[in-house]
Amino acid sequence: MYLKILVTGGAGFIGSHLVDRLVERGDEVVVYDNFSPYYSGKEKNIQKHVDGKNKNFQLVRADILDFEKLCASIKGCDAVVHLAAQPGVRYSLENASEVAKINVDGTVNVLEACVKSTVKKLVFGSSSSVYGDVEKLPAREEYACNPISPYGASKLAGEKFCECYSRMFGLQIPILRFFTVYGPRQRPDMGIHKFVKAVMDGGEITVFGGGKQTRDFTFVSDIVEGVSSAVDKKVETTPINLGGGNNISVNELVKAIEEACGKKAKIKNVEWQKGDVKDTLASNEKAGKLLVWKPRVKIHDGLKEYVKWRQFSSA
Repeated sequence: MYLKILVTGGAGFIGSHLVDRLVERGDEVVVYDNFSPYYSGKEKNIQKHVDGKNKNFQLVRADILDFEKLCASIKGCDAVVHLAAQPGVRYSLENASEVAKINVDGTVNVLEACVKSTVKKLVFGSSSSVYGDVEKLPAREEYACNPISPYGASKLAGEKFCECYSRMFGLQIPILRFFTVYGPRQRPDMGIHKFVKAVMDGGEITVFGGGKQTRDFTFVSDIVEGVSSAVDKKVETTPINLGGGNNISVNELVKAIEEACGKKAKIKNVEWQKGDVKDTLASNEKAGKLLVWKPRVKIHDGLKEYVKWRQFSSA
């Protein structure tokens, strides 16, 4: 059974990969994206669908803060995947109001539009940033959330609005907490993009706080599998971790990037940054049960694939 699905942020990093998957399997897809200058060059992420003149693909250039345009675009859809957001932990430290407006008010607009158009299925893209610093890893969905950045706080607020609208209007909203996603088309502000670009171009890598902090990196194809499963399966409103299930220190990451690139890195060590959590690691037990999902791409394999893509891309 094919669906009509609206993807907010559908020209972005994760969104465009998801759109590829949905179009490939025969769904009718509406990409809703404002092409924010924060992440330039997104047009090429979906260019093949635009150029292909696929009757099952539609592009809407609009902002999630434009409620009327959002309602018009959602009308007739079977499901919505809400990925549009203002990302960036460090960006949020100096732009908290902007981040709150887009990530909180924008999410409320999406929820209201779903209610108005009687769309009952919404998949919400959240973040591991909602947890803050976790005392005992791996992070489990039942843990208390104590975000330490405005970005994390905005995503947690979005989760709470989803839970509220689910109770009030009967919406089914799987809340997917993404753990540090990487891969082709990755945003330029993200660590792996910066590190790989610096190594390949002979530039300098900036490492914060000694590089001992760890991250649970998740390859984008694994995330797409999880999101697709959340669209298809009947999953009640609940938070679900989507993470690689293995963490690696920043120092170890740099070594892995050197190996993937075949070049040595030039490293500049600077002090710890506010808003950065010390360690992340996902428990994926819940995703395994509810979504029949497990990560497949290991960090070293994912880095090799990303570097290969970079070598043939102008990104």
